[in-house]
Amino acid sequence: MNSGFRALHPITLFLFYGGLLLSGMLLFHPVFLLTGIILLIVLISIQKHAGTIVRMLPFYLLIGIAIVVINPLISHRGQHILFYFMDQPITLESVLYGVTMLLSLTLILLTSLSYNYNVTTDKFMYLFAKFVPQSALVVMMALRFVPLLRRRLTQITLVQRTRGISVHEGSLTKRMRDGMTLVKVLLVWSLEEALQSADSMKARGYGTTKRTAYVVHRMDRRDRWLTGCLSVLIIVIMIGSALGWGRAVIYPRMQSMVFSMQDWLLYLCFGLYLLIPVIVEGKEWLSWKYSK
Repeated sequence: MNSGFRALHPITLFLFYGGLLLSGMLLFHPVFLLTGIILLIVLISIQKHAGTIVRMLPFYLLIGIAIVVINPLISHRGQHILFYFMDQPITLESVLYGVTMLLSLTLILLTSLSYNYNVTTDKFMYLFAKFVPQSALVVMMALRFVPLLRRRLTQITLVQRTRGISVHEGSLTKRMRDGMTLVKVLLVWSLEEALQSADSMKARGYGTTKRTAYVVHRMDRRDRWLTGCLSVLIIVIMIGSALGWGRAVIYPRMQSMVFSMQDWLLYLCFGLYLLIPVIVEGKEWLSWKYSK
């Protein structure tokens, strides 16, 4: 599927994910956030990466439970008291605010997950390497640093387990000593590869002249049309948010969650914004499926 959402121009992709992050922070309403989460899950599932969501589900649940539980315990604002816990009131407003925060954080995490799949390193470098080559390289290396270390640590753990070095067996002292051994091997491996990469880049003359892109991304008519639609929708969402549309007022006094006409208009724009990649990817998926 070479003509799906992932194949769009880097400017179009970066505009979509930047606008989605901005919308997730501006539109603080459970309905908006839940809609964004559902459509992002649909997009990730069509792209056959639903397994990643399942693997990260325990992490999401841990963060979600912590937010929903901690917020009512530290914030007692609100007029609708549900019950008392250790002589402290647990209010409906604090619980609802915690749930909304959970939805907002989940939307951001799913956005990052989809971004990592669709915006590859060559697209990121294509966008920024011409203007800020050193900063773009540092950012790209930072984005890949954590997953790279996780993969290497998994490989080191499997190899060292054959030698009896494991953090899951033995006494506490042995597990601590084995853990330090694994970290030492991981750091030595990473530093050695960093030196090799630096020598390779220096030998290739990196930074001596203006950087050129190996992969040339050309914006076709579809990219221009989608970029224009996304830009218009982002502007509408920003203006609507500045006017107070699409926001759930919880503190200091919870207001009605019923949508007004302006909220429905903004919801339509937000839904259409998220439906664009789903339609593009779904159309390609259907074409691929029925062409066999």
